[in-house]
Amino acid sequence: MASNRGVLNLRFNQDQGCFTCCMESGLRIYNVDPLVEKAHFDLELMGSVAFCEMLHRTNLLAIVAGGSHPKFADNTVLIYDDHAKKFVLEITFTTPVKAVRLRRDKLVVALLREVHVFSFPAPAQRLYTVETRENTLGLCEISPIVTAERQLLAFPGHKIGSVQLVDLSNTEAGISSAPLTINAHEGELACLAINQQGTLIATASCKGTLLRVWDTSRRVQVVELRRGSDPATLYCMNFSRDSEFLCCSSDKGTVHIFALKKTHLNRRSTFSKMGILGNYGESQWALANFTVPPESACVCAFGLRSSVIAICLDGTFHKYVFNDDGNCNRETFDVYLDVCDDHEF
Repeated sequence: MASNRGVLNLRFNQDQGCFTCCMESGLRIYNVDPLVEKAHFDLELMGSVAFCEMLHRTNLLAIVAGGSHPKFADNTVLIYDDHAKKFVLEITFTTPVKAVRLRRDKLVVALLREVHVFSFPAPAQRLYTVETRENTLGLCEISPIVTAERQLLAFPGHKIGSVQLVDLSNTEAGISSAPLTINAHEGELACLAINQQGTLIATASCKGTLLRVWDTSRRVQVVELRRGSDPATLYCMNFSRDSEFLCCSSDKGTVHIFALKKTHLNRRSTFSKMGILGNYGESQWALANFTVPPESACVCAFGLRSSVIAICLDGTFHKYVFNDDGNCNRETFDVYLDVCDDHEF
């Protein structure tokens, strides 16, 4: 979903302190707090970029071309070294790349029906390939840090609404551990998120009304959270670094913030005290929320000092601070990323 400002895709890095801005005119990288541009790669170098994955705050970036002015094929992942100022690795597949995920020892690439796992950065050797159901959204997440309690790869399972978990700690080429399955939803998956330690995974279906958080070790549901009663398209979910909160964004133009450890902070329906409407009446609603332009897709993540950041494809940047009482106050006003297209085609 592209915006009229030429932004094709937005994604936070592993610690949510930076984000990539993939554009028709190249690639920009921003620091979140304070909001400053850290890198600017133009059309001549990158072409238009569909996806970009940072490796934490290092010099390595994984990009996939796309948009209306691509310089490379959409079935190729390229690794750019910003220190060397050149591309240092190119991996080509038989079908278009749907997503790329990086961490300090792994490169993961999602295709329509496969997920490929590579050692990284050197040598970049294919370790194994796992099959998935049709994954048009490129849903695929990994435990972001090598020292995580659980080192996991998560992607859609073969059964509709299911999630498969693969242990990434096994690095022997050609061998992967048997995937474990969580039957998370009745409908197709629309969104996935893994916490920093790999102990929790959040899931949402294409209906977009319920978010479920699962214990990855026991594969049991920890909590069910209600985004709303009307169907919605979820764009993004993210855990806070301490896993105490979860945020999500959707096409309703609202970013929701849920408490995970102190779930009593989440709001309950007035019907819950009356004992009617069954599970709906018992639903846990967001602790806090705020609105963004509903006509533009956005990603959300947690910033410093109990803040939540939302960045939209229209170039707007939003920062709100929330507290345990559910108050949510805007900290930034009318901030636009400097993403005006300065190239002539």
